Amino acid sequence: MDLELDNKVVLVTGGSKGIGRAIVESFVGEGARVVNVNRAGSEGSTLGDELAARGCGERYAYFPADLAQPEASRQAVEFTLARYGRLDTLVNNAGVNDSIGIEDGPDRFLESLRRNLVHFYALVHHAEAELRSRRGAIINIGSKVSVTGQGHTSAYAAAKGAINSLTREWAVDFASDQVRVNTVIPAETWTPLYDRLLRQLPDPAAAKASIERLIPLGRRFTTCREIADMVVFLASARSSHTTGQIIFVDGGYTHLDRKCTQ
Repeated sequence: MDLELDNKVVLVTGGSKGIGRAIVESFVGEGARVVNVNRAGSEGSTLGDELAARGCGERYAYFPADLAQPEASRQAVEFTLARYGRLDTLVNNAGVNDSIGIEDGPDRFLESLRRNLVHFYALVHHAEAELRSRRGAIINIGSKVSVTGQGHTSAYAAAKGAINSLTREWAVDFASDQVRVNTVIPAETWTPLYDRLLRQLPDPAAAKASIERLIPLGRRFTTCREIADMVVFLASARSSHTTGQIIFVDGGYTHLDRKCTQ
């Protein structure tokens, strides 16, 4: 299936590892040119070296930035346009479940929103004109926490709930210019961070198995590639009439009856 992404330009936030890295690699594999906006660190450059070794380094650029800083979003969009001359798809992925709860207070709550929500809006704001002119796409990466709750994570839950709402709001705002806006929601996805957290437990294998038993489809974690493939599909011409959707890629974890997860 030709997804018609050859030479399209994609800006991905948080693209150096985990789900973000899989998204970058999937787009590059489809012939797109990708800008990875991520905090400064070796992972962004390492990914570039690996893509270059595969013969597609010219389709990847790394822009180190802290998106919690207000100017970073504008600079990221300007860098993308200067590097590749256009912007077709924005993938808002960067964020962290930072466990800011009720007891942590308003200041820390606001800090968390800057890490997990404000840059979603800022990037769309700065990319708006270009996305409209290209009839582009916006794909947000959310979290099951937006609909389930988790406990001791008020700020992250608030941010992810807002992302769901903004997806519908932006779908309306952009519809007249044929820009599609959707959100992909992971649940239990196997990432390097998840692996590292489980390895801190007394019996990592047992802890992993106990989670997998709760996932109806296949009794396994979702892979990063499965999230990435949905993102790439939503950016493509093959989903040309899909907008305002909140799509769960989670093996049935979030919504299926509890009898399926026991």
